[in-house]
Amino acid sequence: MSVKVEPVDEVKDPVEKDNTRLNEPQTKLIIGVLIVTAILMIYLMVTQAVAQPVLLLIGLLLGYTLFHARFGFTSAFRRIMSVGNGQAMRSHMLMLAVAVTLFAPILAFGFSFFGGDVAGYVSPVGVSLFVGAFIFGIGMQLGGGCASGTLYAVGGGRTVMFVTLLFFIIGATVGAYHLPFWTEDLPAYEPISLATSTGLGYGGAWAVSIALFAIITWITLVVEKKKRPPRMAPKPSTTGWKRIFRGSWPLFAAAIALAVLNALTLMTRGAPWGVTSAFSLWGSKVAMFLGFDVESWGYWQGASAEVLQSSIFADSTTVLNFGVILGAFLASAAGGLFKFTKLNPKNIAASVIGGLLLGYGARLAFGCNIGAYFGGIASFSVHGYIWGIMALAGTFIALYLRPLFGLSVPKSKDSFC
Repeated sequence: MSVKVEPVDEVKDPVEKDNTRLNEPQTKLIIGVLIVTAILMIYLMVTQAVAQPVLLLIGLLLGYTLFHARFGFTSAFRRIMSVGNGQAMRSHMLMLAVAVTLFAPILAFGFSFFGGDVAGYVSPVGVSLFVGAFIFGIGMQLGGGCASGTLYAVGGGRTVMFVTLLFFIIGATVGAYHLPFWTEDLPAYEPISLATSTGLGYGGAWAVSIALFAIITWITLVVEKKKRPPRMAPKPSTTGWKRIFRGSWPLFAAAIALAVLNALTLMTRGAPWGVTSAFSLWGSKVAMFLGFDVESWGYWQGASAEVLQSSIFADSTTVLNFGVILGAFLASAAGGLFKFTKLNPKNIAASVIGGLLLGYGARLAFGCNIGAYFGGIASFSVHGYIWGIMALAGTFIALYLRPLFGLSVPKSKDSFC
């Protein structure tokens, strides 16, 4: 019997399959990615600080988790804004609840695996945040993924996401060049932490955060009861213990895993999981090679100057990103799902525009869905909540833009969304 299942790509509608079982593992691809991972791991162990190979492993587990559960931020925002399906948003709340529970003692007592300082992502609240998060929300709906979604879709072989990634990097580089204007010439307030700016402490900030997550969860349930949205389509999977390695994981399991891995990242490198600062670094290095005076940019002054001059393999965010791509590649090959997809003028145009908005918006907003939304809220930063609200607003606008590029938008009469 044919059923609707959720595809690897989160842009397309659910598709018809004869069953929800996975294909046979793509053994050659699995062997290839394991060899590449081993070579990179050895290189990092020989040439870089001890934390770098650990971060590569954490990144690989992040990518594996993201792909297995198709844990999306873009699709979650799209479903709640279009038809009121809040299942994925509730998984975000669970992820954030676990994250703040783990982050609170780590930040309060400075727990670190390698003895360095530990700090969360607490960023200013100003014009750049509001504008950046808003255009990021539009960009992720046109580009077909957020920051983490772009990386794991590239690892899964979705061809158009290579276009999104390229222009994501370009947008993040231009955003780095323009950032001083947005942060120094336009209004901005100092960073606000629920823990350290309010007198609540980490215990009080944790309690307030849990209450906020509970309220948001309740709102999604109320909206669903009123709108009766279509359900999320099932994902191709297997059964039994094999599901751990090549099946589709439940969203709640992935939410917990991502929160734990983010906490491990915090204790390993002294900062939460991030994605887009590496894109600005990669683009800036290319710009330097092409003759641009990148070293004079305000973004690369102070401590950042050393990052610009060092190898990209010394950058912990870069190593995490490589791990995410490798982990997603491994997960897709294990499920027999790795396959390059077709390009057409409309999805290329959407990816170009979306990628530029993603990169520029992430730089202005001090991060993306991972660094600002996930990492910011987990770090008790008010900017993380504002980022989420503005990205939802951008998503709402993008619902009217997506059909212009042949991209689907869930409808209340659909069987699945």
